[in-house]
Formats: sequence, C-alpha cells, structure tokens
Amino acid sequence: MEVNEIPNRVFYKDGEEFLYFGGTNYLGVTTLPEFQNILLASLQKWGTSYGSSRSANIQLDVYKTAEDLLAQQIGTESVVTVSSGMLAGKLALEQLQHTTDLVFHFPNTHPALLHPFSLPLIQSGKLNPFLLDPTVLRIGIVADAIPSLEVTPIDLDVLQDIPSDKEITLLLDESHSIGILGNHGQGVLNQYELPNVHHKIIIASLGKALGLSGGIIAGNSQFIDKIKKQQNFVGASGMNPAFLETFVNAQTLYHLQRQQLKDNLNYVFKHLIPNTAFTFTKDYPAIYFDHEELLQLLLDNNIIPTSFPYPTASGKLSRIVISAHHTKTDLDKMVQQLNTFTQMNSGFEGDIRFVL
Repeated sequence: MEVNEIPNRVFYKDGEEFLYFGGTNYLGVTTLPEFQNILLASLQKWGTSYGSSRSANIQLDVYKTAEDLLAQQIGTESVVTVSSGMLAGKLALEQLQHTTDLVFHFPNTHPALLHPFSLPLIQSGKLNPFLLDPTVLRIGIVADAIPSLEVTPIDLDVLQDIPSDKEITLLLDESHSIGILGNHGQGVLNQYELPNVHHKIIIASLGKALGLSGGIIAGNSQFIDKIKKQQNFVGASGMNPAFLETFVNAQTLYHLQRQQLKDNLNYVFKHLIPNTAFTFTKDYPAIYFDHEELLQLLLDNNIIPTSFPYPTASGKLSRIVISAHHTKTDLDKMVQQLNTFTQMNSGFEGDIRFVL
C-alpha cells in the first residue's frame, strides 16, 4: 500500500481511515507537534545540514554536548555520533576486526552487525570450537540486544562458558532498546553481569524511539578514540547538528512519552487474552505473530501492522507496534481483533509465548 503522507497513528488512503500499528516510532515523537517545534528551532539555529568532517578545524560544540549526555545516560566512558545506525555498525565492526583475532555472531544477528569473516557463535548447539582454540586470545562477539522476533533482551549467559583467559569484546546493537528500555531509556547494556567480558560496546540507530536520523557508538574511551581516527569516519559528514540539539532539548518530552508508552503497554497487557499466536510482554512495544489469518483479520478492519520478509526470519515478519501516540480507543480496536482471533482459535489460549 502506497501512501502520500507519513503514517501517524492513523493515515488515509482514498478517503478511508486506517489505524497504523507498524514502523519503529515507539515514543511517537516523529509526528508530535511539540517535538517538531523543538526540531524546527534547532534547524533555524544549525541549518538543514552540515557537510563538514568531524575532524575539520571548525568544531561544533553541540556534538560534545550531545555525546556527553548520551554517555552519561548509557553508562559508558564515551560516545560518538555518526550519520546513521548502519554506519555506526560498519565503523564498530571495522574497529573490532583490528582489535580481535576472530569475530563471532549470535544466531539471527541483524545484517548490520555481520562482518564477512564473522563466525557463528553456536554450532550444533554448542560453542564454536574456535572459541576454545588456545591460539585465539582476543575474541569479538556481536549480538542484537533484542533478537529478531523476540520481545526480551538477549540471554548472554553462554558467554560465561568461554575460557577466562580470553579477552572478550562484546558489541551489542541497541537500536530497538535505546530510548525505551531501562529506567531512563538507557537500553540494556549495563543489566548484564559478565565478569569475563573485558569491553562492552554498543551501536544504535537514533531513528527508532528517539525519532532522529543518526547513529551512535558507545564504549570505552580507547575504542571510541580509535573510531574517530578511521578514514571512513574522518571522510564522512557528521550527524546533523540540528538533530543533536533536538535530542538535548527534548529530554523532558522523551521522559513523558516513555511514561505514556508504559501506560499503553500496561493497558494492552491488562485487556489482551494470552494466546500462543502472540509473542508479547508488557515491557516491550511489539506483538509478533506469524498467522496469515490474523494478519488478514487486522487488514479487514483497517488495522495495519508491519509485515515484510525479514533477513533473519524464516518467513514473513508480522508485528504490531504499540506507540506512545496511540489512544485508548486505538488500543481497544486492535486488542478487540486479537481477542476475536483467540476466541476463534481457542486451542491457542494460555501459551507461554505471552511473556509475563
């Protein structure tokens, strides 16, 4: 379906109204007038773009201001911003390759984190034998903070089975957790107690919950300083400075929207009948399903979820995204159709995939 406007909580096609439960606008800020006003003021100050290298002789102070704030919130020594989440992944992987002997990836890792020479962490249900090789001392491991088709942070306990004499650097993609998970939207990095992991690095797109085009790399100062010396960093334009000032000035709004999202998730959790066809938790704004019958039921009632073939899924990915901008009426209409599906297929009820 092609539309000629940005899908908000509703959009119109040929005069017909549709409820939109797709995308990644978790905090609902991209179409929020208050957020747009903050962005407009930032654009008037910094212009629509700034095409200079971050290494040029003229330095914009908003980069340091925003990056220091991000580092404080995430809980890392340092942060650097770049123009996109994909570039953040590319730069971090390049640096990881230079500072490790081998790089491994968790199953179903997002393509942005897959290096051409990366090896699977798990083979035949066990740790890759190369992880136990005495000649492999420096190990890089990449993973999605929220794996594809899941609604809870990845289980990293398997890393504790790697011998303690290895130097492990963990690179975690927090694109779908930054801004929404953690007490202050800081993501999930620091919830892990992994004594044998020496360095924790995250990358993230800011274009999801935070509604801004750009990406970040966060970690220890030594790793970030080396990122800043890479040719691909020096030769690229930085993240739009107007977006960074918007991030700094929208902190109160982000907090309010995060609380509204939590209220919406609790409301859905309270009214949705548990069903094996859904993967859902009240702490994460997505409901996954793989039933064409359910997808069609939603579409027939003008409720549009996200649905497309996903690189790390076996088939089509379908998910309902709950945003801070959805009203109780929106949520009631969506939940009603899911509960109707459950009642039509009562054999699914009560499965553990409804995460408590």
